[in-house]
Amino acid sequence: MNITCAIIDDEPLALELLENYVSRVPFLKLTGKYTSAIEALARIKEDGTQLLFLDIQMPDLNGLEFSRIIDSSTKVVFTTAFSEYAIESYRSQALDYLLKPINFTDFMNAANKALKWFELQKKAESAQKHEESDKIYVRSEHKLIAVALDEIIYIEALKDYVMIYIVGRKTPIYTITTMQSLAQTLPADRFMRIHRSHIIALDKISVLEGDTVIVGNKHLSVSRPYRPALLEYLGKKNVK
Repeated sequence: MNITCAIIDDEPLALELLENYVSRVPFLKLTGKYTSAIEALARIKEDGTQLLFLDIQMPDLNGLEFSRIIDSSTKVVFTTAFSEYAIESYRSQALDYLLKPINFTDFMNAANKALKWFELQKKAESAQKHEESDKIYVRSEHKLIAVALDEIIYIEALKDYVMIYIVGRKTPIYTITTMQSLAQTLPADRFMRIHRSHIIALDKISVLEGDTVIVGNKHLSVSRPYRPALLEYLGKKNVK
């Protein structure tokens, strides 16, 4: 992955050195360099900059103050000539602290630390999205209940209610909704309507015989309008 970064330092030579270092790291993409923290404040927000190489001692607004007012999604590697700022920089949850004069090895270590942090963050966000997309929420008995998609066996309509049958649960979950609404909510590659009263989980099919399909231990009728789609799906899974 690539990381967008910016450099903020009131010393032109320090800016030039860090710009050179950034250009030598394949995954770092420089979005800007600034001698003034105030000038940088609006720009890094517009650019969506992910990582800052930030000097601490600067006029008007020092790096520590600056790090407290930027968005928390922008991470910071402090650069300074003064070692006494080390403890305070870690209190501000900086990813790293580079002491001037900065050599390329130390810079590369800090860049790799940032890369690992962003990769872990991306994995965590991806896992959360997957978890959220792998369940539905239904209202039942005045509660909102999370139902894992891979635990659904089949769904049955009963007058004004819909019953969701779950693996390992003796009684279904009752909810007031429509089959059409559920059919639109559930992923089409995992669920299929086979009757005006039934939606089945495709991975729970064990047998299709004539107009009857077995899901779990339940025999359900496949009505004529829905049969072609089911046969097409099973045909793709058929071992020839």
